[in-house]
Amino acid sequence: MTRWLKGALILPDRVVQNGLLAYESGKITGVWDLEADPTAPAVPPEAEVVERGYIAPGYIDIHVHGGGGGDFMDGDPEAVVAITTCHARHGTTGLLATTLTAPEEDLIRALRAVKEAPHRGAQILGFHMEGPFINLKYKGAQNPAFVRPASIAEIDRWLAEGRPGDRWHVTLAPETEGALDAIRHLVQRGATVSAGHTDCTYEQLKVAVEAGLSHATHLFNGMRGLHHREPGTVGGALTLPGVTIELIADGLHVHPASMQLAIRARGPESTLLITDSMRATGLGDGEFTLGGLPVTVKGGAARLHDGTLAGSVLTMERGVQNLVRLVGLDLPTAVAMASLNPARRIGLADRKGSLAVGKDADLLILGEQLDVRVTIIGGEVYYDAR
Repeated sequence: MTRWLKGALILPDRVVQNGLLAYESGKITGVWDLEADPTAPAVPPEAEVVERGYIAPGYIDIHVHGGGGGDFMDGDPEAVVAITTCHARHGTTGLLATTLTAPEEDLIRALRAVKEAPHRGAQILGFHMEGPFINLKYKGAQNPAFVRPASIAEIDRWLAEGRPGDRWHVTLAPETEGALDAIRHLVQRGATVSAGHTDCTYEQLKVAVEAGLSHATHLFNGMRGLHHREPGTVGGALTLPGVTIELIADGLHVHPASMQLAIRARGPESTLLITDSMRATGLGDGEFTLGGLPVTVKGGAARLHDGTLAGSVLTMERGVQNLVRLVGLDLPTAVAMASLNPARRIGLADRKGSLAVGKDADLLILGEQLDVRVTIIGGEVYYDAR
């Protein structure tokens, strides 16, 4: 049965104020501008009219550790469901299950739990392995006890745990032992490789990009900063060809002016919104853990006991709001950074990330303040705040 939504459609390049969208069997079957498209059909009486709000594509988060009390590193299918249901309520319709620096057996257990978990809430589109091949100098909230040199044999054991169609994204420090060989191997296997938790210089990052690295993890955080005589990891990420970047737009990890600088330098089409969220997301202040390390959440900031930021409690819903309110982005650009850009980054833009005929019916109904009213995943209403 065809379902219809009428209202303001957020497209990658504009907002169609008087739009109509149809979807059936989990796919978008029609998108029309009722004022400009002569082929637009008459609005059917059963169409749901979205007033004082917007219709948007579902958000895709390529860097999310947890939420709703669960962490992917718990290695527990119930924790996986807690995460996917928590984030679906805040507009995330697809995500990459993100791990941390840990013993290999714990990483394998985390991958297997994702495969065993029932499908509820946001779709798990693949895996983001953040560590363990990182630099201790910029470990952040990663457990230093388990940092180790890159191992192609270990990487292959990870990949063997994947499901057909899984997207793989690996964060490592390009300057560390074995990293360049790992980059080449991962790219050959179809994975995206990202620089993160790294002290690499501009020149070292350039060599890594030539080897196939093409992304920078939570820009500005966990990496060598920008200096006018040594551009460092940040300078390379903003200028080397073909590199995309991700930002944690919680107002804590990166100052709004720095976000503006990064977006102008790299280009909005090459910038992705992420949450880097941990298990406390959606639960408020309190005492939690991340990668086995104690974390205190207070006033919306998650920190280790030494004050180091330990992921975030951000949602994609709040991130998009912050991109508009704090950074000053227009609505189509902010939404694309949360939907189309990550879909492109993981090779799923033919199926997800925008309101277009033939794409999956992963849809959001947003309020005037960009609050998530309804989350639709694969054509089925998952969450309805009304």
